[in-house]
Amino acid sequence: MKQKGSLTIPLLTTTATFLIIIYSLLFLLVNQFNFTWRQEASEEALNIAEAGANYYRWHLAHAPEDFQDGTGQTGPYVHEYHDPEGSLDGQFSLEITPPDAGSTIVTVKSTGWRKDFSGVKRTITARYGIPSMASYSFLNNGSIWFGSGITVHGLVHCNNGIRMDGVNTSLVTSGRETYTCGSETGCSPPTEKPGVWGSGPGGDQGLWQFPVPQIDYDSIALDFIAMRDEAQADGLYLAPSGSQGYHLIFSADGQVSVRRVTSTGYYYGYSVEGGCERLYQNITGETSIGNYSLAEVPIIFAEDYLWLEGTVNGRTTVAAARFPLDVNNINIWIYNNLRYESHDGSDSLGVMAQNDIYFARNIPTDFVVEGALLAKKGHIIRHGYLSFCGWSSYAVRNSLTIYGSLTSNLKSYWNFGTSPSSGFRTRTTTYDNNLLYEPPPYYPTSGEYELLYWSED
Repeated sequence: MKQKGSLTIPLLTTTATFLIIIYSLLFLLVNQFNFTWRQEASEEALNIAEAGANYYRWHLAHAPEDFQDGTGQTGPYVHEYHDPEGSLDGQFSLEITPPDAGSTIVTVKSTGWRKDFSGVKRTITARYGIPSMASYSFLNNGSIWFGSGITVHGLVHCNNGIRMDGVNTSLVTSGRETYTCGSETGCSPPTEKPGVWGSGPGGDQGLWQFPVPQIDYDSIALDFIAMRDEAQADGLYLAPSGSQGYHLIFSADGQVSVRRVTSTGYYYGYSVEGGCERLYQNITGETSIGNYSLAEVPIIFAEDYLWLEGTVNGRTTVAAARFPLDVNNINIWIYNNLRYESHDGSDSLGVMAQNDIYFARNIPTDFVVEGALLAKKGHIIRHGYLSFCGWSSYAVRNSLTIYGSLTSNLKSYWNFGTSPSSGFRTRTTTYDNNLLYEPPPYYPTSGEYELLYWSED
């Protein structure tokens, strides 16, 4: 008798096995295609995210103070992304963090995705900042002379000529191929010199460069009117005193004491421009106005002369100018050591004078000045307290240490004679790198936003 269906079970088993293999292969193939597609979508999402960050840098170039994507509303801000042919390819979402007070750094967080793979997203964070005018250890519009005994750590630039007899550890650049060296840089009779030159050992000449493009000093955006208005609205405004000016004493507890100067005594001092003159710098009478927290006064604006000293714990800018600007010349005296509580970037001081910034006569033998100093019309000097001006004592100090940045229109100087007969035996200036993108509040900036940081989250 014949057995029926004896091949059914093996045939079914073989067929099932074959189908399982086919489905497994199809499953693997689909997964492989899906993985490849997701990989491509992921790469495209990263490109879209980068496009979002680049878009906002472009936006800031046209609206540098707009951190709400032109909407006036809080984010995030979603944009469509089109390919070069104009077809919709995906979207990106932006989260914008505006700069902190006194900073120019904007943080842009951009998330991108492709329209057909909206679940595959990539996110990057970019930071952009505008360089401040405090980009140099020294920035001078006029010629300058660095005598022997000075060491400069940081960039030096002068639109005119530079005589470098000291030591420089960074670039020294001049906007001139040659210039006429006169008495201001120690040449008698006047002599044509290279844009940067030195007498004696000088600094590292491999770091001297000239000519380089000049910096448009007149373009420094020092808007004293805006600073006055900000001080009246959100800082400390000091109206014309009706007397001699104001004395500001910073303290390590984050306070500043403000006093009205009611009387001053004078010393005779010498400057190259003015000769021997009476300098009403010695405070002989003052009355207290009040104590203020630097956290509450990011800007202090005075329409009068100022005397500054103390230890700065916080971030603020001090400006002195009187209106109308074209007929007044207000100066600032640095009366004693002016220093930071710390050097980690949390403490920052801007000192901006309409005319000159002076170092006083009766300063400590080891004199320290820390901050970003800017003399808009004039220069930063210590007068010569010399015998032919009626003084020969109190003239020479042991050292001058500057940490920060100095910017001036005219030649800045503080030494007289080779010994010296008035001034400082040694001078050291060191650039504060924190000033480049996180200057003191309301300090002028120059240029456009630059990429400082990029990372994928």
